[in-house]
Amino acid sequence: MNRRQGWPATLQEGPIALRPLRLRDAPVMRETRARNAEWLRPWEPTYPEMPLRTTGLTPYLAMLQAIRREARQGLSMPWAITYQGRFVGQLTVGAIVWGSARSAQVGYWVDSAYAGRGITPTAVALAVDHSFFNVGLHRIEANIRPENRASRRVVTKLGFRDEGVRIRQLHIDGDWRDHICYALTAEEVPRGVLRRWHDGAPSGPPGEGGSGPGSALGPQGPNGGGDARDPARPYPGPN
Repeated sequence: MNRRQGWPATLQEGPIALRPLRLRDAPVMRETRARNAEWLRPWEPTYPEMPLRTTGLTPYLAMLQAIRREARQGLSMPWAITYQGRFVGQLTVGAIVWGSARSAQVGYWVDSAYAGRGITPTAVALAVDHSFFNVGLHRIEANIRPENRASRRVVTKLGFRDEGVRIRQLHIDGDWRDHICYALTAEEVPRGVLRRWHDGAPSGPPGEGGSGPGSALGPQGPNGGGDARDPARPYPGPN
């Protein structure tokens, strides 16, 4: 199979779109993440390559170059999330494994100023449908901290299954943290995640919020090409 099939790709649903990350996104990414430092910190893997506070552009340029290199190798699909044409976050389908597995992980983060507008579930649904039906992947995972209620709400409302807790899976916010593994396979959504959600998608556990710092992603946190802590992959983060 051609590992570049389906990439690069721009996807859109109304005012919400996914487009490939570009090197010129570095300044707006730096500004957005600095402004959202407290919103993102509880949910992102601990690594030095992607600082949350204001710094020079060099770390962001290096991270974007690494992400783009992985994309060319068929190991990730790194998107900017836009709303009405404005950069509002990041989503990456990463840690792509080909061969008999054809699996990947999804991670995301959205600017707190845009939370609660349905941006994150729409973006995730677009990315998963593209991964299944255009790229040829079979299974997508999202690993999320139990405390991250908003991010858990995103995947459960889209029909991801809870497959249990992975003990001390990632180092986040100063310690090793447990994560719940959510997963979905192509057979479970023959008409697509976005269509099923619009037609009456499954809803998450009662009481779980739909936005706010209760979700997380790092510039590619626990999702990425291999090591979930790689800065080239977002982590299920704030929605």
